[in-house]
Amino acid sequence: MHNFNQKDATAISAMVRSDVVSAETVAEHFLDCVEAQEQSIKAFVSFDPDGVRSQARQLKNDHAKGLLAGIPVGVKDIYDTVDHPTRFFSPIYADNCPSRDAHVVALLRQAGAVIMGKTHTTEFAYMHTGPTRNPHDLDRTPGSSSAGSAAGMAAGFFPLALGTQTAGSLIKPASYCGLYAFKPSYGLVSLEGVKPLAPSFDTVGWYGRSVRDLQLLAQVLIPGLPTRAHERQSCTFGFCRTARWDQVDAGVASLLHAAVEALRLAGHQVSEVTLPEEFATVFDDHLLINDCEGARSLAKELQAHPELLSDELLAMIERARLTTWEQESAAKQRLATLAAVLKPLFKPFDAVLGASCGIVAPLGLGATGPSDFSKCWMAFGLPQINLPLMRNAGALPVGLQMIGDFRQDSLLLHAAEQVDAVLRTAS
Repeated sequence: MHNFNQKDATAISAMVRSDVVSAETVAEHFLDCVEAQEQSIKAFVSFDPDGVRSQARQLKNDHAKGLLAGIPVGVKDIYDTVDHPTRFFSPIYADNCPSRDAHVVALLRQAGAVIMGKTHTTEFAYMHTGPTRNPHDLDRTPGSSSAGSAAGMAAGFFPLALGTQTAGSLIKPASYCGLYAFKPSYGLVSLEGVKPLAPSFDTVGWYGRSVRDLQLLAQVLIPGLPTRAHERQSCTFGFCRTARWDQVDAGVASLLHAAVEALRLAGHQVSEVTLPEEFATVFDDHLLINDCEGARSLAKELQAHPELLSDELLAMIERARLTTWEQESAAKQRLATLAAVLKPLFKPFDAVLGASCGIVAPLGLGATGPSDFSKCWMAFGLPQINLPLMRNAGALPVGLQMIGDFRQDSLLLHAAEQVDAVLRTAS
């Protein structure tokens, strides 16, 4: 009997490719997990067990040797899928059935993945939350718009899942739910078939059970991404608090500092990085641009069905209405100027470390807490990873964020391997 709960996607796919187990056996295990817990987690907005079984059976002949052979994947409900509705958690799209898959969903299928179902998101991947609960504490939020994918991962419903990030929608749920997550550099992964919110920031991202799972999915979704030799066993890191460090709870800060100390003891170099004062404007500039682009992205929905939009979305659109073209242009120019300042700050390091989120998952499902610690780096399109910090049984998860230089995704993934090895040993 194989315990798939203890295996990552990389190991499971290798077993399927080598005929140690069948894709059908793998599918049945994860279907059992869903049956046992979905009623309390509410990760799925669309789920078809017979469809999952059918996909697994097909793998006997098609794509059975792909990199993701037999791996169930949860897909956030802003990606088009030919076999599930795509509703964006909006009544406007209750009957929306796409005629084809989004680009990345097609790549998943071509690599042998089994689409487990569509996972709950917030309305148009913004702020109006759905019913999904955090498996670590059902009274707490699982995080923002990639909530269903994150909660499903944490509950053991699938070993890989797709999310997206515009502000903090991937990294924050990863921190709250104790997951490995990777948000690549802006523009590396196709967004064809994904409904836009703020096109200057929108980025495909994903969850896995290990750093090598994140790398595995990167091979599938970023064709041509360089692979790096693993000869470097010692890394150089910066540790950056940002201007919002006052948002970090004492307990979270203590865990982050302990992780940094463990890296130093393991032979890695870690030095403080202080951003110049002008970076304090980044958070508000990101919000302003997000509002303006979000309002433009949803202009047709506002015109056709204003009564079906949430109060949160209408507030965003109203803020955008009160923002001038000149104010938005100035915000974009400030970010472009600061990106050039940031480049030399990152150059000495394999990665920069920081908080993924300053708090553990808050109580309640109506709000998900601030996203500032991921938003700060999203504004520049930098690659980001969340690594779960080891906790005692029953303790709520906390995440360590790793940030790479633009398009240095391979280097960041390699550095994450080194850091994760230390964190697992230190535990």
